[in-house]
Amino acid sequence: MEIKPFEKKVYLSSPSMHGEELEYIREAFETNWISTVGANINESEKMIAEKIGCKDAVALSSGTAALHLAIRLAGERLYGQPKVGHGTLEGKKVFCSDMTFDATVNPIAYEGGEAVFIDTEYDTWNMSPKALEKAFEIYPEVKLLVIAHLYGTPGKADEIRAICDKHGALIVEDAAESLGATYKGRQTGNFGDYSIISFNGNKIITGSSGGMFITNSEEDAHKVRKWSTQAREDAPWYQHEELGYNYRMSNIIAGIVRGQILHLEEHIAQKKAIYMRYKEAFKDLPVQMNPYDEKNSEPNFWLSCLLIDKDAMCKQVRGEKDVLYKSEPGKSCPTEILDAIAALNAEGRPIWKPMHMQPIYRMNPFVTDSGNGRARSNAYIDEGTVPDVGMDIFERGLCLPSDNKMTKEQQDVIIAAIKKCFE
Repeated sequence: MEIKPFEKKVYLSSPSMHGEELEYIREAFETNWISTVGANINESEKMIAEKIGCKDAVALSSGTAALHLAIRLAGERLYGQPKVGHGTLEGKKVFCSDMTFDATVNPIAYEGGEAVFIDTEYDTWNMSPKALEKAFEIYPEVKLLVIAHLYGTPGKADEIRAICDKHGALIVEDAAESLGATYKGRQTGNFGDYSIISFNGNKIITGSSGGMFITNSEEDAHKVRKWSTQAREDAPWYQHEELGYNYRMSNIIAGIVRGQILHLEEHIAQKKAIYMRYKEAFKDLPVQMNPYDEKNSEPNFWLSCLLIDKDAMCKQVRGEKDVLYKSEPGKSCPTEILDAIAALNAEGRPIWKPMHMQPIYRMNPFVTDSGNGRARSNAYIDEGTVPDVGMDIFERGLCLPSDNKMTKEQQDVIIAAIKKCFE
């Protein structure tokens, strides 16, 4: 097969528009409902609640805004309403997924809390239940957990819920990447005390931006709607008794979301076909695809990812910004493969760099299956290496082009380029 660059770039995961979105946007213009109220907002909330199987959904400006308000709700429930200018989690530790985008973690800091990162498991690339148990042994006072479903693959929700229930902890579920994915027949977004989804530009469906707070509590839905519109009180003038935010989704963005919801299952099917083609093509290479629990879960296959076998890794060294590698026959590394993909005018990416490795959070606690994951080496006693699963997946993994508009012929060229890296 001839391997040459594509004339038109193949993206990692770009928006796929269908036409209904434009009709709903036009409706908003023609009726002059272009602010943060309107039929698109109301209908998209109803459609998402029906899809997920919950009682209510609140349309917000981003998934991060939804996470912030979910975490604030949890903080008030646990510790009461703070003084103005103070967060609900001041001085409190919060357990959090380690391998995720920093939007999962930052709202903990917004509310004055300290994230304690829980290591990943190889089974699903999500939070390790064993590491979570260890974390509660070390920090029994913790009462809040924030968990993400990575790359559209559900984590072990039942095991994690059982552990949190045993310790009296609440769960904020970040389902930003996993809309449409199921665990034991239930949609993600149903496993937290508070849950959120995202419509960022690269998600399985998009509004260009936006997110939703997902709930079965009418009281929580009303509170989030109030907070997201600057917490205005019921008075004939602007009156405020608690801190509010400008977090409501616009009716224009909601029009895009409303049209996109109609195509969710179609997008999932396209993403799954891409994943399965990669998996079949790479069966003879020393690599694995991002795993999932085939018995209990069905991902939305948002991103297809690759993990290179340890003994098939060529030498690779990463700094804070730069990376070096040495090509070796029969071996490769994420950087070499990403370079080969980029040479085709296609887009791949490294795996999320774990939060405990990020400069901003390098002093935060980190817990593995073995306990404390910080400062475990000893210059005088060889105690062996403490497994750091998230760091290992980051070092050996990468995200492949997963755009649902990518043709089979384009994917075949990408596959051929990746195979050539191992020659």
